[in-house]
This record gives sequence, C-alpha cells and structure tokens, in this order.
Amino acid sequence: MTQAQLPRRLDLSVQYACNREGVPSRVDFRRWLRAAEPGAARITVRIVDEDEGRELNRDYRGKDYATNVLTFAYDEGEDMPLPDGLPLMGDLVLCRQVVEREAAEQGKALDAHYAHLSVHGMLHLQGFDHEDDADAEEMEAREREVLAGLGYPDPYAGER
Repeated sequence: MTQAQLPRRLDLSVQYACNREGVPSRVDFRRWLRAAEPGAARITVRIVDEDEGRELNRDYRGKDYATNVLTFAYDEGEDMPLPDGLPLMGDLVLCRQVVEREAAEQGKALDAHYAHLSVHGMLHLQGFDHEDDADAEEMEAREREVLAGLGYPDPYAGER
C-alpha cells in the first residue's frame, strides 16, 4: 500500500515546551495540517522557546539563532528510506517568540502566521522545498492555495 492509498488519518501530538499563552490549540494545528492534504500522517508539533529553538537550529542546520519553524522528516537523510505503506512521519518545531515577533513585525494576525508556518512545515514533510526560485514559487503557490481554503490572506502579499 502506498502513501496515496493509506486512509487520510492524522495522528497528531502537540507538545508545549514553553509558555502556552497565545499559542494555538491542538484543534487549530490539526485543522491547519489536515488542510495541507498529507494523506496518512503521524506528526508531532512542538512549540518551544528561543533557547531550544536556537539549540535545534544550531545542532541540525548549523545556524546559531532561533528560527520560526524547523521540519524534521523521519526518513530525511537516511541511507534506507522508510518502507512503502507507512504514513508520512515527522516533527514540526515552532519557536513561540520568533513566530510572535514576526507576526507583529509583518502586521499579520498571530493565528494566520502560525497557520502559515504549520502548512509550510507540512509541505516540507511532503517533499516541497524552496532551494531554488522554481521550487519556491511552486511551494508558495501551494501555501497560498491551502491558506486561502482556510480563510487566511496571502502570507506573501507585499513581499514582491
């Protein structure tokens, strides 16, 4: 059974490793991730503070600062890919302070920014990336489509 043939079940765990004030609920994350149409998936969303966000970004990406979202696909970089028939599996790590700061700086509603970053991370788990202009355009178009379906404005409006 391939990923496309698996039932559309989303097993979701949300971990709050920071102050939860202003952080979306598990129900919100489920709605946003499901909208990105992952098919069957087993996902952990972890909301962290800047210290943990910086440590993870430094250890896994070699960048010594906290970033808004990190995506860890369970089979990424493995010599042996996961066997067919398993759900999409991975972790999304969102840094609460960075998300809040960016939303304020960009004049975006906090929930809209969390929704965008959640969809962005889920698309990374599905193999989308933004390493070159063509890939970035494809990924951003998909993000816009998913977020519009959720009732959110274009997250990239005003950037170009």
